[in-house]
Order: sequence, then structure tokens, then C-alpha cells
Amino acid sequence: MAHVLIVGAGGVGSVVAHKCAQVPSVFSRISLASRTKSKCDAIAASVRQRCDVAIDTYALDADRVDETTALIERIKPQLVLNVALPYQDLALMDACLKTGVDYLDTANYEPPDEAKFEYKWQWAYRRSFVEAGLMALLGSGFDPGVTNVFCAWAQKHRFDEIHELDIIDCNAGDHGQHFATNFNPEINIREITQRGRYWEHGEWVETDPLSWSMTYDFPDGIGPKKCYLMYHEELESLVLHLKGLKRARFWMTFSEQYLTHLRVLENVGMTRIDPVDYHGTPVVPLQFLKSVLPEPASLGPLTKGRTCIGCLLKGTKDGKPRHLYIYNICSHEDAYREVGSQAISYTTGVPAMIGAMMMLTGTWKRAGVWHMEQFDPDPFMEELNRHGLPWKTIEW
Repeated sequence: MAHVLIVGAGGVGSVVAHKCAQVPSVFSRISLASRTKSKCDAIAASVRQRCDVAIDTYALDADRVDETTALIERIKPQLVLNVALPYQDLALMDACLKTGVDYLDTANYEPPDEAKFEYKWQWAYRRSFVEAGLMALLGSGFDPGVTNVFCAWAQKHRFDEIHELDIIDCNAGDHGQHFATNFNPEINIREITQRGRYWEHGEWVETDPLSWSMTYDFPDGIGPKKCYLMYHEELESLVLHLKGLKRARFWMTFSEQYLTHLRVLENVGMTRIDPVDYHGTPVVPLQFLKSVLPEPASLGPLTKGRTCIGCLLKGTKDGKPRHLYIYNICSHEDAYREVGSQAISYTTGVPAMIGAMMMLTGTWKRAGVWHMEQFDPDPFMEELNRHGLPWKTIEW
């Protein structure tokens, strides 16, 4: 039994709090902190309606290491579970090192002034975490996160070598809004509008943003959807840890309506991340756009349909070709009924809770900075089935 400090009170933070509360045998005490304490209080009230559990709430500026350090020293959690903004990863890791507490996040660090996310900044903490005897688990969401574990499970049980990997993320749901993002608009738009990148024969190949597409026929009645090639952070670690990998790509579905709005916003400069002068006040256009778009957490009761996220793998086993698809389908309506959130938040929040469970129970425990695929996938895969994200396989 352990005490977890969840940092972040958006849609994912809400799911994590609800799911931790469902496992009191592991999470005996839950604390929730964010810049806006009223958001934490609302989540805590929602959790109490569903579970007989107490959640302590706190106001916290996670950009300030001294403030986070003081809170950790006061409440003494065993783990900091970071579902705040990627800009805050390093500050929270610094606070964990200062206080001797393990760390987990769902997305890699991204500098605020540059739309570029990669693991080099967090990898630089490896030696510090080893010397402190602490563990940092990176990317314990769905993609990254579950997709990494899917690959590790496939490598352990179904392949001798994996030669080709396509991670395919499909949101076949509809929230009825003209334009809205299913997670933080600022992070979402920065991610989508940067150049694409994939791994081919030992090197990275770049593409223009959303310039490559394919149509994939998704299982379980979802049907064909157009997918666009993007760069996604889990590729950076997977190319290091999958044996025999020759090509790795990431694909995501977008509706034409979404892309049309995005192109217009780009063309008029609303996706810029550099400040512009407005009557003597510096304003970042993308941050202003975020403030007028629907709050992702508000989309829960509006969103209908399902997500389908999985890994399409090709390789060999016992000298013979093997082709495997491993995936999860999640219902927006079911997620809302259970925890009051849509499936995008649910599919990120559940793996964050499971990753924390792996660490707090000692199932995954090793000093240093680690990725999901570097641990035994079997116990994590079992917990996915128990906690709302059952997975399936199709083999050709």
C-alpha cells in the first residue's frame, strides 16, 4: 500500500485519479495537485461519488522545483505521477531527485519555445537516478506506453525478429464540435504540425507534415479510415530495443473537417508558438487559440464511438514469416459512464495507473530512467485486461 501524488488535473489526471481509487490495495492514499486547485477539487468530488476513498488536493505550480519539493516533503508520497504538461517533465524530475521519490510520466519533455519533442533531455537524467537509487518510467500512456508494451510482448512471445512496425492510432469517435482536440490543444497542434519522421534501414527519414497517408481497414466493425504519417516519441526508444527492426512508422487518423480547420489556422498564423505584439502585450497565438477552444475534459458527455490503437508487426519466427496485429478498442461512451471522461483520456490514464502499480508493487523496479518495453510485458498486459483496456490479436 502506497501514497501517490498525481500532478495534473486535466482529462487524463481525472482518469488516473478515478482508476487509482479503484485499486485501494495498491493506492492507499491519493493526492492530486495542479495549478488550479478547483479542478482538483472537482475531480476529487467525482471520485468520491464512485469510490469510498479520500483524495487530498493541492495548488501547485509544477514549473517551480522549490514548490514541488516543498509539497513532496510535506505529504511524503512514494511516487510522483506526472500527467501535467510535457514542459514540466524536467522540473518534476528535479524535484523527485531532491526528495528521493520515484517518477512516472506519459509524454516526453518538450521545450516551450520549440515544437520539438525527444528523449535526450530526460535520458540525461539516467546517471542521477541510478546514483540516487530512484526509478523514472517514461511514457506510461497508450502511445507511448501500451504500444511499447505490445511490441515487447510480441517480441517475447511471437517473434524472433521484428522487421517492420506500424503503430496506428484511430479515433473513430465524434464529439459534434466544429473543431476541438481530444487532449491539450497546444500540445496536440504542436505535435501534428511538425514534420513527419520514420525509421528506415538505420536512419531517420523526414516528410512534410501530414503529407503521407494510407487507408487502413480497422477491425471490429470500425472499417476503413484514412491515416496520416507523423513522428511520435515511442519510435525513438523502440528502434533501440526491438531486435532486427528495419522500418518503424506511426500513423494517426484525422477527419477532413479537422484538417481543413487546422490548415486555415496555420495559414492565418494561429498555430505560431512565438510571441506576437498585441497593443504592447506579447501574445503567443497558439496559447490564445487554446483558451478559446473547447476544454478537452468537457468532451466526455459529447463524444460517441470508439478508438482503435494498435501495432501492426511483420517479422520472423523459427525462420518463417509472421504478420501480427495487436490492438485495443475503447468505447467513448463506456469510458464516460465509468469515469466521466472520453476514451482519449481513458486510454492514456489507465496505463498511467497500471505503470504506477507496476512500480509501487515492485513488479517493475530498477534504478535509472527507463522505457516501457525494457520490462517484462506480461504483468502489464494482464492488468490491461483487468482495468478496462482489453487487447486482441489477429495473425496472418
